[in-house]
Amino acid sequence: MAHVQTKVLTAHVPLQLANQIDLMAARLERSRGWIVKQALAGWIDQEEERSRLTREALADVDIGQVIDHQSVQAWADSLSTSQQLPIPR
Repeated sequence: MAHVQTKVLTAHVPLQLANQIDLMAARLERSRGWIVKQALAGWIDQEEERSRLTREALADVDIGQVIDHQSVQAWADSLSTSQQLPIPR
C-alpha cells in the first residue's frame, strides 16, 4: 500500500463531543483518529456538494430558469389538502 503523507491537526472540542468520539471508537473498534478522519471527510464532501448545488442554482437564476414564490407557496399549501397541485416547473 502506498504511503500517504499526513499532517497533525489539533483542535479543542467540547468534552462531551470528545467522550462521544471515544465511545464510537470503542464501539467500532477503531481509533479516535479514524473517527475524526471519517467525520472530516464526510463534512468536506457535504460542503463541496452544497457549493456545487449553490453554483448550479445561481446559474439557473442567471438564465432566468426560476419558479416564482407564489407558485411554490400555492403548491406547498395544497400538500395538506385533498386537491394537491402538481409540482411547479
